[in-house]
Amino acid sequence: MWYDCKKAQKADDIMKKFPVALQLYSVRDNMAEDFEGTLKKVKELGYDGVEFAGLFDKTPDEVKALVDEIGLTPISAHVPYADMVEDTENVLSGYAKIGCKYVVVPYMTEEYRPGAEKFDELIEGIKKIGTKAKELGMTLLYHNHDFEFVKIGEEYGLDVLYASVDEEIFKTELDTCWVNVGGENPAEYILKYSGRSPVVHLKDFVINGEQKGSLYKLIGIDDEEASDNSEEGFAFRPVGYGCQDFGAILEASEKAGAEWVVVEQDEATMGKTPIESAEMSRNYLKDNFGI
Repeated sequence: MWYDCKKAQKADDIMKKFPVALQLYSVRDNMAEDFEGTLKKVKELGYDGVEFAGLFDKTPDEVKALVDEIGLTPISAHVPYADMVEDTENVLSGYAKIGCKYVVVPYMTEEYRPGAEKFDELIEGIKKIGTKAKELGMTLLYHNHDFEFVKIGEEYGLDVLYASVDEEIFKTELDTCWVNVGGENPAEYILKYSGRSPVVHLKDFVINGEQKGSLYKLIGIDDEEASDNSEEGFAFRPVGYGCQDFGAILEASEKAGAEWVVVEQDEATMGKTPIESAEMSRNYLKDNFGI
């Protein structure tokens, strides 16, 4: 069942002035074309930090020098699970050198998902990565999609995953879009993980009718029965331009002890470029919540 979307409400009473980062997957083509220039533009738009999604052949030392010069906090990085589990120390050490406080499992292929043949293997791999991350002064997070919201017995697979690994080495990066798509109220789900939710993904969307659209098309997975993220189905939106209630989400994030919020838009829509979309999201948060 879909959670009933509500128009985002203005909330002047949110006390915490969250620092706001941009997940650079949102502007991945720009990053590939002009890494340094895109980071400078992200800073100009008013973002306080960035979350990496690849280093585009830059070394950790080069990236650290750039973010230090530009004045962006490198809060975290989405790193493929396979890379982290196969070469744990070398991969994590690079992100520690950049200054990332968090590293994130961004996505799981089908064989590692809840209920699949390698789900138990995933849990053990996450324990290994999380332990090494802690040794290096970082914390491992998990960025969910909607496919973790399948039941294993009486519990969601996502909840089973978190229950299976000590929270001292493994915390959440709840993606509010996918929590909603998975059938849960994003604000309530953030509160469920109070004390374990240091980073929250702010992501907006619209959906017309029951057709979800090709939700994962952009990460190499096509859905034969889906449309193309058009107005007929599912479409991503800049923060504040879809159906999410960000007043409730930010209030819950504050109560849950979140340290950062991260804007992400997987695909630019509304005839806007990725940079224009990132600017719209940033301005919405400034204008409506003062962050």
